[in-house]
Amino acid sequence: MTQTPEKTKQKTLTFFIIAGEESGDVHGSRLILSIKKKYSDCRFIGHGGNKMVEQGLKILENINNLSMVGFSEVIKHLPYMKRVMSQTIKTIKEISPLRIILIDYPGFNLRLIKRISSLDIPITYFILPQIWAWKESRIKILRDFVDQSLSIFPFEQDWFKHRGVNVRFVGHPFTELDPPKISRDNFFRKHKLLPDKPLLVLLPGSRQQEIDQHWEIFLITVQLLRLSTPELQVIVGKAPSATLSPLPDNIYVEENTITALHYGNVALIASGTATLEAAVINIPMVVCYRMSFFSWFLIKKLSKVSFASIVNLIGKKEIVPEFLQNEMTSENLYKALGLLLNDSEKRNSMYTGFSEVRKALGKPGAYTRSAEAILKKHL
Repeated sequence: MTQTPEKTKQKTLTFFIIAGEESGDVHGSRLILSIKKKYSDCRFIGHGGNKMVEQGLKILENINNLSMVGFSEVIKHLPYMKRVMSQTIKTIKEISPLRIILIDYPGFNLRLIKRISSLDIPITYFILPQIWAWKESRIKILRDFVDQSLSIFPFEQDWFKHRGVNVRFVGHPFTELDPPKISRDNFFRKHKLLPDKPLLVLLPGSRQQEIDQHWEIFLITVQLLRLSTPELQVIVGKAPSATLSPLPDNIYVEENTITALHYGNVALIASGTATLEAAVINIPMVVCYRMSFFSWFLIKKLSKVSFASIVNLIGKKEIVPEFLQNEMTSENLYKALGLLLNDSEKRNSMYTGFSEVRKALGKPGAYTRSAEAILKKHL
């Protein structure tokens, strides 16, 4: 699809776009860039993060304020989220965008879809809500009000189609992860690390609520590991807006988590997007997660899946060990990480599983295919 000078002069395409989390900001920025490469005369208004702003988003609310985990946390911030919802609807009515693009963030986006259904503005959902995991009844919203559903997971296309939602699998964006901008030698030099000693990467989460739940257990796990492996080096991947407290002097900080994963030997990761990044990069990992008791109770009651990690869900088996809620103890994490550090057979088994997951993710070009599908609706 190639734009012509005449089309550029004739029509500016206005999109209202919403991402509510750090990962959504990354995907949103890449999607905006891909759309603009195909048709430069576009403007984007909505919610997102700094990466989307860099690509030209006129931002209303920043993901730093929107990103929340668990039911109790959402309830605590309910008045604020109601104001955001009202402002979102008001802005959509005022600018009357050509199309609304929603990226993940189902707690907000699915409610918004119902609230604006009468406006008759077409909606693209890129990175679909994980309805297959819990609260399947929400599928009615997609079926009734979303005219374009773009999936990034291979198993979703058939699952949704069997339930009356026409979904297109566009491939997964992680098939085109950027290589590190810093060489291995320079990375180790920058952090004063020894390249011949093992390096553990800690990813306690991208949201402050997650970090607060996980960080103390991560620190105790590191202490236990260093008793058995004194030469162990540790680096933590940290979002710029996150706070780690306390932060010992012998744990180094890298804000680019992808870079840290590339150069680590093993990783301890809070369940989420980063687990799939680690599998694509091919670093053995242990997955864990804790949340408030109330949130956990509801998740257990409503969830329909056997695994928390998307790596295991795609692989349809346990490729990486998971320690959730009460099972997320420093002792359990220490034992699992110790196996990965010292047992080559355990690591090799994980590498085989990662290879199967990478094959299932499809070919590179997810953002380009998504941009073409969106623009095809209007050009």
